[in-house]
Amino acid sequence: MVRLERKVKLLMLSTVLILAVLSGVAVMVYANGVTNGTSTSTEANVMFDYGGCYGEHGFGRRGFGWEGSNITISQAYKDNVIGIAENDSDVQNLLAEGYNVTGIRPIMSTVIQADGTVTMKATTATVVLEKDTTNASGRAFVTVNVEEAKVTRIEILTRTVIEK
Repeated sequence: MVRLERKVKLLMLSTVLILAVLSGVAVMVYANGVTNGTSTSTEANVMFDYGGCYGEHGFGRRGFGWEGSNITISQAYKDNVIGIAENDSDVQNLLAEGYNVTGIRPIMSTVIQADGTVTMKATTATVVLEKDTTNASGRAFVTVNVEEAKVTRIEILTRTVIEK
């Protein structure tokens, strides 16, 4: 009987330990923003972001997860970011192919000084471009460095749907 109790205790302890590890992983995933199939890293994660929706503020139900927050993107910031993107020849080609700007996602950098002063600035933004046709759809993520006024990266995805 003592062996059975030890086995039961060991099994219970193992179960609790596994649950604790899984809970820790879940908390880390949530803290890193990988919820509901999205990513909040400073670099657009194409595989997660492809299925997202972006609203008028550039965040939407699957964007950065800030829906309902009081962060509003000014029209001047949007115009500046779009203007920088539209000056890039590769972006001009995408727009000529039928892509449209559907969202602006500012990437915030936060700096904490030695005295505890916190400064938050949107130095980079991701412009979301979408193209939709009857048999295929595409999305492009254009990374814009606002401080240097240049496009630094473009990620293009296409998806083909065959309806039967």
